[in-house]
Amino acid sequence: MGEMFKTAILGASGYTGAELVRLIATHPRLEIAALCANSKAGLSMASVFPHLRHLDLPMLTTIDETDFSDVDLIFCALPHATSQEVIGALPKDKKIVDLSADFRLDDPKVYAQWYGHEHQALDCQAEAVYGLTEVYREQIRTARIVACTGCNALSGNLAILPLLKAGVIDPDEIIIDLATGVSGAGRAAKEAMLHAEVSEGYSAYALGGHRHMAEFEQEWSKAAGRPTTGTFIPHLLPANRGILATCYVKGDAEDIHTTYSKAYENEPFVVVLPMGEAPSTRHIRGSNYAHVSVVADRRPGRAIVFCALDNLTKGSSGMAVQNANLMLGLPETMGLEMAPIFP
Repeated sequence: MGEMFKTAILGASGYTGAELVRLIATHPRLEIAALCANSKAGLSMASVFPHLRHLDLPMLTTIDETDFSDVDLIFCALPHATSQEVIGALPKDKKIVDLSADFRLDDPKVYAQWYGHEHQALDCQAEAVYGLTEVYREQIRTARIVACTGCNALSGNLAILPLLKAGVIDPDEIIIDLATGVSGAGRAAKEAMLHAEVSEGYSAYALGGHRHMAEFEQEWSKAAGRPTTGTFIPHLLPANRGILATCYVKGDAEDIHTTYSKAYENEPFVVVLPMGEAPSTRHIRGSNYAHVSVVADRRPGRAIVFCALDNLTKGSSGMAVQNANLMLGLPETMGLEMAPIFP
């Protein structure tokens, strides 16, 4: 099988931390050497996540008391604004995959604008590679720090970026109407995330200013070759997992479908659906696959494009493992080809 690579997970008591454990547990070349969760230090992973009790896992420890000397790669699944200080203090010879927003934006001034404080680890930011695997695969292979995309940003970017690069849509006519499961808000207790607050309802949030818009503007502008923005409205879906991005664009539906087919022809985890078929979150649940598709609008020259993915797998922890595979010289798909869970 080849040598095993030892990994550490910082923030192991959160949803993405647990998802990383689930994926790495059956990965043929990765093993978990350390699990860090400052608020749960001293507990077993089984006591925090009973669904993982069948696994032989290290006890949860604080980051400060963890020995990283034998660790090959560190997954950082900490809250936003926490990763900068932590990653800045980690050994400089360690490969790092960060799942937070702390290193996603190229320009520190743009980061400060969207996140409300100055960047605290500019040296690390300078070497970070944006972790959108399908776009930055070659840069990720040689990177020390990879900043995984936001889950909402990934779904919108998979739908829009190939179209901007190919010039088949109008860069000034992009609207994203996105629905996302409640696990995207993290595991911390929040009144608005209580079952009685979410169930049987559907609501918009972060109106006019969701932070993932910064990622859209950064990547869309690169793809279009000029400053590009759009409208992005996320909605809270009364479901645990899943994202469905519905995007309204100005362009020919047949040209868009042809562009998708060419752009994703060799992508292992992006599936292009037949023309006119819309994806569903239930068809990608628990998997590292994303489904994209296009439907012609009744108005000529306009189309609706879609992307569905699991926010915890392809949108977060699965993407992190996919990037780690590249960084460690492993097959990109290793440990990630499990089929979606259905029903």
